[in-house]
Amino acid sequence: MFLLHPATPPWAVPDATGLHLVLLSDQPLPAGRVFVRSLPDNEELLTPLQPDGQEGTLQRWCAHIAWDGGHGLQRYCFVVALEGAAPGDEGRLQWLAADGLHAELPPEAVHFRHHRHGQPPAWVRDQVFYQVFPDRFARGNPAPFVAPPGAVASPWGAKPDSCLGQRQFFGGDLAGVTQQLPYLQDELGVTALYLNPVFQSPSNHRYDTSDYTQVDPLLGGNAALLALRQATQARGMRLMLDAVVNHTGEQHAWLQQHAGWYARDAEGRVLGWKGHGTLPVLDFSVPGVQQAVYGAPDSVLRRWLQPPWSIDGWRLDVVHMLGEGTGARHNARHIRRMRQAVREENPQAYLLGEHFSEATRWLQGDQEDGAMNYHGFTTPVRGWLAGLELAGVRQRLSTAAFEAWLTRAIAAIPYANQLAQMNLLDSHDVPRLLTELGGDHARLQLAFTLLFTRPGAPCLYYGDEIGLEGGADPDCRRCFDWDRSHWPMPLWQHVQRLARLRAQRAEWREGATLTLDQGDDWLAYARYTPQAASVVLVNRGAATSAALPLHRLPLRPRRVQGWQGEAVAVASGVATLTVPACASTVLLLDA
Repeated sequence: MFLLHPATPPWAVPDATGLHLVLLSDQPLPAGRVFVRSLPDNEELLTPLQPDGQEGTLQRWCAHIAWDGGHGLQRYCFVVALEGAAPGDEGRLQWLAADGLHAELPPEAVHFRHHRHGQPPAWVRDQVFYQVFPDRFARGNPAPFVAPPGAVASPWGAKPDSCLGQRQFFGGDLAGVTQQLPYLQDELGVTALYLNPVFQSPSNHRYDTSDYTQVDPLLGGNAALLALRQATQARGMRLMLDAVVNHTGEQHAWLQQHAGWYARDAEGRVLGWKGHGTLPVLDFSVPGVQQAVYGAPDSVLRRWLQPPWSIDGWRLDVVHMLGEGTGARHNARHIRRMRQAVREENPQAYLLGEHFSEATRWLQGDQEDGAMNYHGFTTPVRGWLAGLELAGVRQRLSTAAFEAWLTRAIAAIPYANQLAQMNLLDSHDVPRLLTELGGDHARLQLAFTLLFTRPGAPCLYYGDEIGLEGGADPDCRRCFDWDRSHWPMPLWQHVQRLARLRAQRAEWREGATLTLDQGDDWLAYARYTPQAASVVLVNRGAATSAALPLHRLPLRPRRVQGWQGEAVAVASGVATLTVPACASTVLLLDA
């Protein structure tokens, strides 16, 4: 039996009183024995579904469940009571949860979920983000760069020196970002920028803030950020900044003026983030800290959402560690308050959390809109393509384990929040994937196909598209190479094509997700809406053939073709195709 519930409209539609739900099946189900299980007031309720025609070749069943009066988060799953195959058989139950079929009641951790109030901004799912480390992307100021006292100015393109660390500057600035907007948007297809910290700081990474009200003069100051903001607005591009509010830098005036705002150890010494004395940790049990960070009208998070800056969102650095006293006590309370403050300034502002490990608890609709999706995307992709590293041990992730990991991560949060996740291959905190792959461009192209077609907003780390390499920090922060003769154009063109298709294909941005089949070294999945579908096959191994069951999708395609216009053989709802070694392909279906 095949059961399907896409947790997106029109198969899950909220109204004033509850949720309209649709269950799909590949065979007739016994009338009066199909139910949706919900938990109003924490008490189990089984609501019968009624037959309601067909979608494609699938049977359609419908029900409406009322909102849970005690919770904003609605959880539900489906159950079919199958009759015995012969007289005297007791029959059995078949359950459907967000992670697939179960022979028994699935744990609530994998139930479908929808938050009544906490929907992320709809615009996020439509974006292609581009992360810029400002000192290393581009320089727009024509004057020679002069490093601050105690720092070193290195020539553009030199390798970052771990001995110099945060004291090594290359002179990238915000004017350089503004000047390269035509490249980013018109050529590459980028629609949103995420900037690593830009506020005044003594380091090149600027995670040790000295003044939240001033953009670092080395980057061009407040005027340069305003010029960038105005240029992005003129282009219809979004802009997100990095909020480092778990800690400040040791040069911040708060440390002298408000010493009581900082967490202290048992001996009364100011606590440094992860032992770094240059990064004193703020204590959010102090009302003054709450007001300065998110409460007051001119607080850090509110100020830059207001005109003339009007940024579109915040990335919250190490937000899971933020809290009261020496630990992350009452973390959720303060993130909820940050969300409320941000929404008061801009109801469509995006709140993104940084979490290297699982972020499920922060993504249930009442705290963050999305996370930097290391857990649900980056780590499993690196494990499947490059070998997962855990405590110094490399392990090749099987395709079955890879698919299960991706599916579990999606099942654990509302699908609306999954669509607002920031998927990434690289960042300023991890070695470049291309380096981890030993320079294998074919495998990096596979990773890009996954990046643009899995649910969530793709984010390119500057230079990903031109094969920029780099090991652990600071090597992963090399300068962008603007000499186009050095660019691997097949890689760049692959990214460009993916960005263009993502803009054209709504199912890549907002569609449901379904695994269709897998082999030892390949995985096939679909992204789909009622109007269209894309079937993606990624193959890390030798050339392979696959027969993909398109009839499991709830639409009747009038046309099926490859993503380069090639014909595709389809018979009885099954598409047969061959994929070369270490390659990917996409089938485009239009209803």
